[in-house]
Amino acid sequence: MIYRNIDETKADVLKEIKNPSLTYDQIVSRLAKIAENQLPYPEGVGEEYFELFEKDIVSDLGEGHATFTPRYILPNYEKLLKEGCDFLRLKPAKTLMEVINSLLIFYHHVPSFSNYPVFVGRIDKLLDPYIENEEMAREQIKWFLIHLDRTINDSFCHANIGPEETLAGNIIIDLEKELQNTIPNMTLLYDKEKTPDGFAVKCIESSLICANPAFANDRMFKEDFGDEYGIASCFNGLPSNGGAFTLSKIKLNKVAFDSESIEEFFEKNLPYAIDILCNFMESKIRFLVEESTFFKTNFLVTEGFIELDRFVGMFGIVGMHECVTYLMKIQGKSFVYGKDDEANKLGLEIMEFIDNRVKSFKSKYGKAMNNRFLLHAQIESTAETTAGVRIANGQELPIYAHLRHSGLFHKYFPSGVSDHFPFDSTAINNPDAILDIFKGGFEVGARYLSSYRQDGDLVRVSGYLVKKSDLERLKNGFHVNYGNIRYGKEQILNHNILDRMVRTTDE
Repeated sequence: MIYRNIDETKADVLKEIKNPSLTYDQIVSRLAKIAENQLPYPEGVGEEYFELFEKDIVSDLGEGHATFTPRYILPNYEKLLKEGCDFLRLKPAKTLMEVINSLLIFYHHVPSFSNYPVFVGRIDKLLDPYIENEEMAREQIKWFLIHLDRTINDSFCHANIGPEETLAGNIIIDLEKELQNTIPNMTLLYDKEKTPDGFAVKCIESSLICANPAFANDRMFKEDFGDEYGIASCFNGLPSNGGAFTLSKIKLNKVAFDSESIEEFFEKNLPYAIDILCNFMESKIRFLVEESTFFKTNFLVTEGFIELDRFVGMFGIVGMHECVTYLMKIQGKSFVYGKDDEANKLGLEIMEFIDNRVKSFKSKYGKAMNNRFLLHAQIESTAETTAGVRIANGQELPIYAHLRHSGLFHKYFPSGVSDHFPFDSTAINNPDAILDIFKGGFEVGARYLSSYRQDGDLVRVSGYLVKKSDLERLKNGFHVNYGNIRYGKEQILNHNILDRMVRTTDE
């Protein structure tokens, strides 16, 4: 239900307060969302949206009814270090110690949908100019990373490194292998011309130990955003000094299930759902910009750490695999998404339709992205809906065929899409081969790839990380201090994440 009466609200509040698996911070966050959701959605959200919501065709991803902060924020951290911050009474940083403490203070004041910063910057580039003594820097950066992991209780927090190799980048990767932290999620912005093979291999070795970092196709993202972009939250490409107003999603499989023919899907149900969701997102954005106070009074805006024009709406999709399967079935065909050309061709036809329809909607805001929403490959908790445009777990292709399939679809998703590959334990002896695999994937159009060791503790679920050991703690009734563990539990139970095809370097 979208609206709750007072008795239902009281029951919800009591349920959260009595939940033994929640920490204090998690209870406070959930209670705040219950309070916010006593308000109606902004003006302009009509009954058509609620009808699609009741059919489980669209979702606002739990953002709440009255958006009062952007979902994702990518501040200008370089400006902080060079100029300081009046609001936080921070002066320009002069030493590595001052850099680290200024960043940690600043992070505490960067909001998001999760109440924690989803982007902590290109941390190697932020730290590297201030390193004078490597041994001392290693100890300071170690405690910087520990602080992030222990105080940012949400692994949608994301750090970037690269594409160039730096001393700070090497220290960070060394420490990642040692610390085995869940937070921050980390991405190497990889460019074959700028990222030395030795450093990239070191990052692969790290990922096989601790699932960090993933690899982003830097050239591909720069084609969409220019030089000023970052990877935030899961794997979300967004403009630097800006971010995302909002993210909502459409469930393609549910649109298909509501259609009696492929003609009804393309001519009626799909365009209708896209248009309703675009208008819903626009209503939320206008409320955020014009009625809430964030873009009028928040110090991030008033001191120039972010710019209104560099925010964008994110239009998410899930369920392509099941959508194609169903549309094939009602045509009397049995072609399989991923495996068969005709099924893949239909998937691409659907993507072209969505891409063109979403681009035809012009938002009042988002000047940096030409006032257009960006497509994003989303995840889903229910077992019947595969994430984004992925091939369903258990039906994967041999890795090179799988990457060619990824290359067909990743181009449509500037604001994020991914594929993740668990490798067997012998891969640690041949990380160069995995780098070659990733290079090939990027050459055929893959945007974002990751590796991890199948028998390791850390698992990359969508873009974020969870520990198998933390899942066991949660199942046994113990507290776990980061909220994503619950999303990870849903994915592992409903989507067989731990049963992804295990790869070898000699496939």
